[in-house]
Amino acid sequence: MSLKIATLASHSALDVFDGAKDEGFETIALCKKGRERAYLEFKRIVDKCVLLEDFKEISSEKIDNLLVENNALMVPNRSLAVYVGYDNLEKMKTKFFGNRKILRWEERLGNKNYYKILDHAKIKRPKIFKPEEVDVPVIVKLPEAKRRVERGFFIAANRKDFEEKLNTLLKVGIIDDEAIKNMIIEEYILGAHFNLNYFYSPLHERVELISIDRRIQSDLDTFYRLPAEIQIKLSRLPRYIEVGHEPATIRESLLEKVFEIGYSFINATKTLEPPGIIGPFTLQAMATPELDLVVFDVAPRIGGGTNAFMGVGSQYSKLYFGRPVSLGRRIAMEIKEAINNNRLELITS
Repeated sequence: MSLKIATLASHSALDVFDGAKDEGFETIALCKKGRERAYLEFKRIVDKCVLLEDFKEISSEKIDNLLVENNALMVPNRSLAVYVGYDNLEKMKTKFFGNRKILRWEERLGNKNYYKILDHAKIKRPKIFKPEEVDVPVIVKLPEAKRRVERGFFIAANRKDFEEKLNTLLKVGIIDDEAIKNMIIEEYILGAHFNLNYFYSPLHERVELISIDRRIQSDLDTFYRLPAEIQIKLSRLPRYIEVGHEPATIRESLLEKVFEIGYSFINATKTLEPPGIIGPFTLQAMATPELDLVVFDVAPRIGGGTNAFMGVGSQYSKLYFGRPVSLGRRIAMEIKEAINNNRLELITS
């Protein structure tokens, strides 16, 4: 039976499915009832839609066996990690594209966290504060009370502002005491935001820069367009809820550093969680006025912004392949090449 490409139907699944079909693979969408519409409407890219009452069923014996029987290869995304859980994913019999054990390193707390990877790679990152240490502008990262699978944010100018905003969010119920326990307070880096979407190919032993995108966030997208005097008068804080992405490019003189941090990050993951990251990963970085790249977030799997390039392909990929391809298609290309060269075990776990 020929291999099929499966993923949880959310996040960047459309890019994964579209790229898989372009390379001749059949696809399996793991859909939650009530959220399956897009995957049924776009029939060309979804061969089989498995309807679930809850995404947590993916790790159940029934669905795990179904995927094995269909010779499915799972492409993980952030939604898979947060809805199913790292422990459950690591126990599944289904084969994964990439190193499934690297997924838990996306967290900010615990023994395995991305700060440890960045420090091992000697990549610049924001300073971390305790509440009583706040003395500069900070961004506070914490889970929201009603959206545990999402990570909330707010920015504070100083300690007084931090305490006031924390109490306000607690009072209106956006966060709770449990969220505060898992709160991370980072130095706020002033600069230009870039999501650097890479791909590490064990077959070619190289780190590829495939695309760059930026986030569209609600209701920040409207908030920052308002005059400062109106922002001050509004009684609410912007929520920073990610609702989309847009393509971007970075000045060519910074590409030296883009590749430097990409290779350093991969080498660090090889040491900390062998064989390290395989396939796509994203480093979210601020380009400062001093032209430094400071990485403030990490995705050790396909990023959330790659749908911005499906159907048209991404900017930097053309410089490798002579044609623009999206990250979804780049994944399928690696899988296809591994199959043709009997090296599938090199890129799966």
